[in-house]
Amino acid sequence: SLEKIKKKTIVIDPGHGGKDSGAVGINKNFEKHITLKVAKILKEKFKKKSNYEVILTRSSDNYLKLKTRTKIAKKNNADIFISLHADYHKNPRTRGISFYTLSERASDKEAEALARRENKSDLIDGVDLSNETSEVTNILLDLTKRETLNQSSSLVNYLINSFEGEINLLNRTHRYAGFAVLKSLDIPSVLVEMGYLSNKSDSKLLLTNKYQNKIAEKISDAVINYFVWKDKNLN
Repeated sequence: SLEKIKKKTIVIDPGHGGKDSGAVGINKNFEKHITLKVAKILKEKFKKKSNYEVILTRSSDNYLKLKTRTKIAKKNNADIFISLHADYHKNPRTRGISFYTLSERASDKEAEALARRENKSDLIDGVDLSNETSEVTNILLDLTKRETLNQSSSLVNYLINSFEGEINLLNRTHRYAGFAVLKSLDIPSVLVEMGYLSNKSDSKLLLTNKYQNKIAEKISDAVINYFVWKDKNLN
């Protein structure tokens, strides 16, 4: 049929930026630069596909509050929101990619600590989010939220399938916790932890164009598969 296919809007959120460098790697590489680089490659990947529009929450090295990031997704009526990160782990041997979705209860202590750390990103600007939990708890009981969380989990499954066997994944690849940046009520949202800058191998890989490209490739494959599934099943 010739009816115009509605464009899918994908908002990609390069974590950190500006005065908030994010994690600093063992090679003195900054998380904020890596997330932006992969986000730009990802945007390029979708350029050739006419029915997708990709919007970056930031396209330069500037500081954004977490709320601003989700606002951009809402304002642009995003179909999905993907936040890119590359963190630090106290165990230098820990490496691999993992995916996080929002949940009232964290999947484990580590996820909880990560969410707490990421949510503090706003404190650089003097905003304290620590008392937001009760509001979030109420929101999570909202049904749209539940539906959105199911879709976020489906997106994670497609991401895992896309990466598996190709790129080193963390065990228990899908984790969840109360990330402020994932709190859009009606937009399936995933935080992609692209590896650990505290690990020699990950840190080195994350600086190479080849690896950044591979991650972007895998994410874009997963996103396309997710939309094929969603159009088939949820319309």
